[in-house]
Amino acid sequence: ISSILASLNVIVTIMNLRAPGMTYHRMPIFIWSWLITAFLLLAIMPILAGTVTMLLTDRHFGTSFFSAAGGGDPLMFQHLFWFFGHPEVYVLVMPAFGIISEIIPTFSRKPLFGANLMVYAIACIAILSFIVWVHHMFVTGVGVYVKIFFMFTTLLVAVPTAIKIFNWTATMYKGSLTFETPMLFAVGFLFLFTLGGLGGLMLGIVPADYQYQDTYFVVGHFHYTIVAGVYFAILSGVYYWLPKWSGRMYSMPLAKWHFWLSLVSLNVTFMPMHFVGLAGMPRRIPDYALQFADFNMIASIGAFAFGLSQLLFLVLL
Repeated sequence: ISSILASLNVIVTIMNLRAPGMTYHRMPIFIWSWLITAFLLLAIMPILAGTVTMLLTDRHFGTSFFSAAGGGDPLMFQHLFWFFGHPEVYVLVMPAFGIISEIIPTFSRKPLFGANLMVYAIACIAILSFIVWVHHMFVTGVGVYVKIFFMFTTLLVAVPTAIKIFNWTATMYKGSLTFETPMLFAVGFLFLFTLGGLGGLMLGIVPADYQYQDTYFVVGHFHYTIVAGVYFAILSGVYYWLPKWSGRMYSMPLAKWHFWLSLVSLNVTFMPMHFVGLAGMPRRIPDYALQFADFNMIASIGAFAFGLSQLLFLVLL
């Protein structure tokens, strides 16, 4: 309910309360990203609400929406969940795209390259996000033509995303670059989110996904997009706007320490997960085979380092 109401609030505010002369095409990319995010949330939240309600009645009131014993379909739960779940990750990443689109032009001293195209790219990703959910379910026995369709739509998402990456890069090209903390996090986002996206391309290809499905490769991919992507973008935004919010400037050297420690420890944590995943280590596993011990040890050290380096951020705040 809170997500739906907040989304309505955002949409109504943007549509009805713009400054005089502020046409849609003049709106900052950050505001566009929020408008599109709000529409996404509005579309998917009722589906989640319906799904958890059915699950609740299955658990406690004797219905059998998802129970095969009573004529229900357990796979239907997965379909409903992922129909919510995939657009949801775009809900996380779109405001991040908006933040990055504000920060890179600022520290490049240049307007954003192809700003209108960026808006169309975000809208395009939003539309595509509704027709890719079965890529989470390639091994559940869905029909082969269904798999081919969802493979194509999944790979298609790479096109608008790549447009955005290239536009951010073109914005920096021949700009007067300075690398303050927000820009460092933005550039970190650019590199690592691209890496995460390439992992996603691998996962989107059906025969390859048979091998990667439910392994640690997926965990590595996901965290490169959400931690190195969304979390870095949020930190970027916080460092960018914090002086404006608080009227105080933070310690720049300490902030840069935060960035470099985060960057290194993040890669030490999540990169080895790709390797153990390709070697066959499954997700959600209480204990793993001995051959995976070394890489898991490296990932654990990286994770502790990453966690500790976030304490620096609290100190800065």
